[in-house]
Amino acid sequence: MNKVIGDANRAIGDIGDGATIMMGGFGLCGIPENLIQALRDQGTGDLTVISNNAGIDDFGIGILLEKRQIRKMISTYVGENRLFEELVLKGELEVELCPQGTFAERIRAGGAGIAGFYTPTGYGTVVAEGKETRSFEGRNYVLELPLKADFAFVKAHRGDGAGNLVYRKTARNFNPLMAMAARVTIAEVEALVEPGDLDPDTVHTPGVYVDRIFEGVEYEKRIERRRVRD
Repeated sequence: MNKVIGDANRAIGDIGDGATIMMGGFGLCGIPENLIQALRDQGTGDLTVISNNAGIDDFGIGILLEKRQIRKMISTYVGENRLFEELVLKGELEVELCPQGTFAERIRAGGAGIAGFYTPTGYGTVVAEGKETRSFEGRNYVLELPLKADFAFVKAHRGDGAGNLVYRKTARNFNPLMAMAARVTIAEVEALVEPGDLDPDTVHTPGVYVDRIFEGVEYEKRIERRRVRD
């Protein structure tokens, strides 16, 4: 089955206002740059975005915040984005913060069909407010529910027309988990190859989880904080 879509604009054409979208990446590493840009240009709004963080002020998810296209963010860390802070304090953006390990497990649970799980992380803090808690073997736990989405935007290093994906080093991060947890998964890759060109032992996300794939262009791959020696 050929899942190749011409470009990012065509890949997101059916995403309407109010959609819930998972976006891969850790900081600015492994983010779906082309898909985010296309979504900004399309102007789709009232979005719920599930992503580890919110990019920076003028790059990544930050460009969607600039256009006020996001209604709610479900994230673990948002400290690099001043606009994010401003919108939250003004009441223009809803945020649900989640411990990073719990965040990853909630996404994995969504993809695996797990109805919920108990974790000790966050017990006795604001994270546990309004959630069921239980004690197991003398330790207290919080019930966490899975995360799922209408669409997942993932970024891979290489992929083939059948949707098989290979990520590069730390750019793998949340991408494989999110690819499994959405109704429609859209993958952008730096190099699109023919089916059979990828060694099956190197595939991180099997094509069964991917619905659309295209080869991205002009990756900036910005670094959040550059540190060099004198």
